Amino acid sequence: MEILEVTQVTPTSNSPESTTEFRLPLTFYDILWLKIPPVERLFFYQLDELTPACFNSVILSKLKRSLFLTLVHYLPLAGNLKWPPNEPKPIILYTPNDGVSLTVAHSDADFNILSSDGVYDAAELHPLKPDLVTSDVSASVIAVQVTLFPNKGFCIGITAHHAVLDGQTTTMFIKSWAYICKQGNDENSPLPPELTPVFDRSVVKGPDGLDMLYLNQWLASSWSDSDTSKKSLKITTSAGGAASDLVRATFEITREDFKKLRERVLAKLSDSGKEVHLSTFVLSFAYVTTCMVKARGGDGDRKVAFAFIADCRPRLNPPVSQNYFGNCNRPQIEVAKARDFLDENGLMFAVQKASGMVKALMEKGVLEGMDKLFSFALDILADSKLQFISVAGSPRFGVYGVDFGWGKPHKVVIVSIDKNGAISMAESRDGSGGVEIGLALNKHEMNNFSRLFPRYV
Repeated sequence: MEILEVTQVTPTSNSPESTTEFRLPLTFYDILWLKIPPVERLFFYQLDELTPACFNSVILSKLKRSLFLTLVHYLPLAGNLKWPPNEPKPIILYTPNDGVSLTVAHSDADFNILSSDGVYDAAELHPLKPDLVTSDVSASVIAVQVTLFPNKGFCIGITAHHAVLDGQTTTMFIKSWAYICKQGNDENSPLPPELTPVFDRSVVKGPDGLDMLYLNQWLASSWSDSDTSKKSLKITTSAGGAASDLVRATFEITREDFKKLRERVLAKLSDSGKEVHLSTFVLSFAYVTTCMVKARGGDGDRKVAFAFIADCRPRLNPPVSQNYFGNCNRPQIEVAKARDFLDENGLMFAVQKASGMVKALMEKGVLEGMDKLFSFALDILADSKLQFISVAGSPRFGVYGVDFGWGKPHKVVIVSIDKNGAISMAESRDGSGGVEIGLALNKHEMNNFSRLFPRYV
């Protein structure tokens, strides 16, 4: 890897918005994720015979120009997360001349391997992702890296601060960037309605005081990584970094696989159990969780926590626009013993648990139990032997439709799953209605998972 350039892309333009200060408060949904490590995504684009000259003169120049134009619509992304001395909680602050760090790099790594579904060392992706700059008083919101693979293609890496953007907002920004780039970088061209962000915080309703409750719990927790008596925006390292022996692989559950899974589950359910919610997500989540627990094996009494993130926008009353900028989600967490997954009925157990988690959100609402959520999560994660399985991404995001003008991505990867035990989910890249599952496991568990995964499908 060779770093060719590090520059700042600023959204300064003729628009009055970009020449004035822009402040955005954090809601309780944002503060819930305040110190969680950022989400790191890579988009691989295959362009055979791509030369450095073509990359620099055509692709890079268009990407820079369109990024600048996109940031005019997404000013908070060019700003920073700040904690002013006189403010009780952090804010997102954009001031003129703020901008996004853009790194340009050249790599001799094997593009075909890194953009494949096959097994390779997880650490090989790390040079392709940019890092956020964080301190006690300030944190960058996003960082971007564009890496050339000569005669193979290029990769766009985006790292996003978890307290500012959720997956829905990050994807909307990336799609906006791609839209402007593909449309020819016209400065006067507006974003289509479905890509225009909504910054109005008043649309988010919730229990009073929840933001300060979360903030105080963060500062007092062992995850704070700083003096609990002072304000700090430093991201936690308590979750650990990526282990050196992790390998990555991608698996697919096809539309036909889902049909078989659904029939298999229904055949085992009693009449009283026919009310189980058997969505594509529930089947994917339950199936992969079961395989992961079995791949680790070991003590049946050990705890397994399994979680997913629910988008609260359509579930609030009144519903919030899908274009709402910021976090508007919540984790849904369950805990069980490993033995519940290890026996022959493990898949059925997982399906019923996952179904119950989804139905609880539908029946009780997304605000139920939010006041106890943070402390509940900390208590669970305090167990050093815990196997924690969560979901990053969603097939609903449509990441394989992100076309900057040089075709759809050859591969989309969430790098950050190698730090927190998550799995990634995306739609199948061929548009066939399947689901793509990304994993980062140690070699032994990956070998076991690879043997287990085809069993039910």
